[in-house]
Amino acid sequence: MAAEIAEQPEALTRLLAAHDRIEAVAARIRAAGPRFVLLAARGTSDHAALYAKYLVETTLGLPCGLVSTSVYTAYERQPDLHGVLWVAVSQSGGSPDLVESTERARAGGALTLAVTNTDDSPLQRASELSVDVLAGPERSVAATKTYTSSLLALWLVVRAWASLPHEPARRVPDWAHAALEADVDDVVARFRFVDKLVTTSRGYAYPTAREAALKLMETCYLSAHAFSGADLLHGPLAMIDADRPVLVVVPEGPGGRALDPVVEALRSRGADLTVVGAPPDGGPAPAVPLPTGMDEQLAPVVQILPLQRLARSLAVSRGLDPDRPRGLNKVTRTF
Repeated sequence: MAAEIAEQPEALTRLLAAHDRIEAVAARIRAAGPRFVLLAARGTSDHAALYAKYLVETTLGLPCGLVSTSVYTAYERQPDLHGVLWVAVSQSGGSPDLVESTERARAGGALTLAVTNTDDSPLQRASELSVDVLAGPERSVAATKTYTSSLLALWLVVRAWASLPHEPARRVPDWAHAALEADVDDVVARFRFVDKLVTTSRGYAYPTAREAALKLMETCYLSAHAFSGADLLHGPLAMIDADRPVLVVVPEGPGGRALDPVVEALRSRGADLTVVGAPPDGGPAPAVPLPTGMDEQLAPVVQILPLQRLARSLAVSRGLDPDRPRGLNKVTRTF
């Protein structure tokens, strides 16, 4: 896991060099003129899909939804999907429910796109279009580099579909290098005996909070709950006190400003806060600093990096093996 976390700047550079292939896929999508986007994914890839939902709705102005694959598998329904772009995101491309639902979506009239890290996977074969995220072999069960490469691939697809330049992403590998230098040792020491925590953010960074919670659950076996900052105020705030640490991912931009009242509410309850990124207005320096000046759309590619390192180091400090979490396999076969 440590080695694959460290490979991410190189993997992102490799993907950026292949933008011409992604632009060719985006040209096919643009020519088809879909009026709606549906995203299908599981696990870590589901967080990449949620990130893509924000991108599609803000950049393209199109409605976008996350798929319930059981509609197509367990309930064997066949919705009319003419005019829909169906995007299936999976690092392995092997989950049977994603493959079957994509086949049904294509039969129902959707233009289908597979975003995977596995060439000639079942999902890729089931889809009309495909994008290889080019992360290279990932052996750790906990996905790291396939997640960030999926984020960047989805950004490149949406950007090219909108006929916008990809140049803003050229700084991403440098930001990634800098983020990998962030010191997480103090946070690891604070969290070593924690058995429950909350992660939260808003906007493009909300998927980062969800992915951070998943990494902590699967590698450290602790109970981590991820909430949108807005949803946190609608009830779950009641469980927050000094005994439940809260990781707050604070981006620069509207998403970070939207977190100001959330952070204020958390402080009023005496929460043990750890800020990842830029500090909220009037707040203390972040516990896990990130490079400043990042484009808010692209920042999620970088924000997760120190949190991956946190999950890995915390697992090791607890005597656990983050490469082989109990009960998990690299390819999860759900139906």
